[in-house]
Amino acid sequence: MNTVKVSAEHDYEVLIGCDWSSVLIEKIHNRTRVAVIVSDQYSPDLSALKSLDCDLHVFEVPDGEDGKSSGVLLNLWNWLGAAGFTRSDLIVGIGGGAITDLAGFAAATWLRGVDWIAVPTSLAGMVDASVGGKTGINSEYGKNLIGAFHSPLSVIIDPSFLETLSKRDISAGMAEVIKCGFIADPEILKVAAQCDATSLVSNKTAVLDLITRAVTVKATVVSADFKESFAREALNYGHTLGHAIEKYSKYQMRHGEAVAIGMVFIAELASARSLIDAQTVQMHRDLLTRYELPTTFERSAWQKLAPLLSLDKKARGNTIRFVALDGIGSTLRLDDLTSDELDAAYERISS
Repeated sequence: MNTVKVSAEHDYEVLIGCDWSSVLIEKIHNRTRVAVIVSDQYSPDLSALKSLDCDLHVFEVPDGEDGKSSGVLLNLWNWLGAAGFTRSDLIVGIGGGAITDLAGFAAATWLRGVDWIAVPTSLAGMVDASVGGKTGINSEYGKNLIGAFHSPLSVIIDPSFLETLSKRDISAGMAEVIKCGFIADPEILKVAAQCDATSLVSNKTAVLDLITRAVTVKATVVSADFKESFAREALNYGHTLGHAIEKYSKYQMRHGEAVAIGMVFIAELASARSLIDAQTVQMHRDLLTRYELPTTFERSAWQKLAPLLSLDKKARGNTIRFVALDGIGSTLRLDDLTSDELDAAYERISS
């Protein structure tokens, strides 16, 4: 088992390569009440937890982004109230990134903050959503616009969950892994290039290495900049356009699919400013395509996507800010891009 430590408002550990139920049982020992939040479309075997000497409540919520709504959150609050949850009790989110986002925000807001544990079951959840203390829900104006910084007590990553995922979900998760390679750890790109969407899960050594490296990238950045003053914005590489595409698609596109397109878009912008060379842009396309991720988007969507960029969380006033590369493993912020530059870059990724 690999352990990655994160320093935030409190220190915690990300445990990678363990049996999730055994570790979770150890973590929830001596709790009076435990709320387990899972998807109504998929729930792991919770039978081992039911033997615990605690008041166990299992709450099923809508799957994916449908669960990250104010209505679902209100239902959770009501469930917690009816069950008599106090500040010494525990919330556990077991599922993909949307589940851990929701569970964490419920924990952040119930009684102004109770303990919670993340057990991500998707690759994207393992390397991104569950680590870093960002929790939240969506609004009609965009993704993750309502939220709080509230770190978990622990993150428990069991790679065996990946065997239950579709190839599409593995690919979507790899977008976040590849992102970490471009912004901070080039070794990730080398390891990822040795596998593809079909062969990755069976290569357990590569899976453990990629997850550990990606989590380490995020943990390092979060520990240096928990509240996202600047350094943490690097983790949003590809996300400015990516979040807009997700909203435009009404969340029918996976988060990683949209981020993949967003990474190629900002790579084109950086190349146009001579921050990176054409070879680096092509490396984006080649590696993302290797994992069957999209690298283009429909030309006709730009008129609706462009206004959505201003709703990105990195925006300040009327200024849209992008995280860009000025070399593999090195990032900077672009906040002076013109509409002509944005139009030209989008044209280069249009289909």
